[in-house]
Amino acid sequence: MKRALVLDVSPRGDGSRSRRASAQVVERLMRRAPGLEVIRRDLAVAPPPPIDDAFAHAMLVPAAQRTADQHRALHHSEALIAELEGSDALVIATPMHNFTVPAALKTWIDQVLRFDRTFRSTPEGKVGLLADRPTYVVVASGGAVVGDRARQPDFLTPYLTAVLATLGIRTVDFLHLDPVPRGVDCTIETRDLVRSWLDGCLPI
Repeated sequence: MKRALVLDVSPRGDGSRSRRASAQVVERLMRRAPGLEVIRRDLAVAPPPPIDDAFAHAMLVPAAQRTADQHRALHHSEALIAELEGSDALVIATPMHNFTVPAALKTWIDQVLRFDRTFRSTPEGKVGLLADRPTYVVVASGGAVVGDRARQPDFLTPYLTAVLATLGIRTVDFLHLDPVPRGVDCTIETRDLVRSWLDGCLPI
């Protein structure tokens, strides 16, 4: 393992549980692979541009036939895809907004999930064109969404699972952080929960 791509999505900065948890995942990865290069992309601070008309038209034109303007329309997409292609591991730390992924993460997905670039269509369905890699998804939510205490739907987990599989990424582990009251410092509990989860999916 040489390079890990980390996507931080929460707009809460240092107060984010998902960001603190992703830092622990990265620490474990670095212990497992000394010299690991970590590429961080903060989608809350610098969200990717939304898909527009120029993008929608350019993505349907074969690369060799695109104009300079069409290449510019896909510039952000190509940069994000290159980051993903160059990673040996992927870490996504995200809150759950309205039962699913935040808008910034959805925009990142729209930029990297491209027909004939990162997946192709076949009679049997979509086939990912990227290599599989270990992927760790940490999810923070305001209410319980898994287990016996679940009181709200979770559209994030199945959606991200399907998106990543469409890219070709199928080795995915999810950790749903237990919800806590606002204003409560749960640093120790979060650390212990992440450590237990990583002991199961990332032995060292």
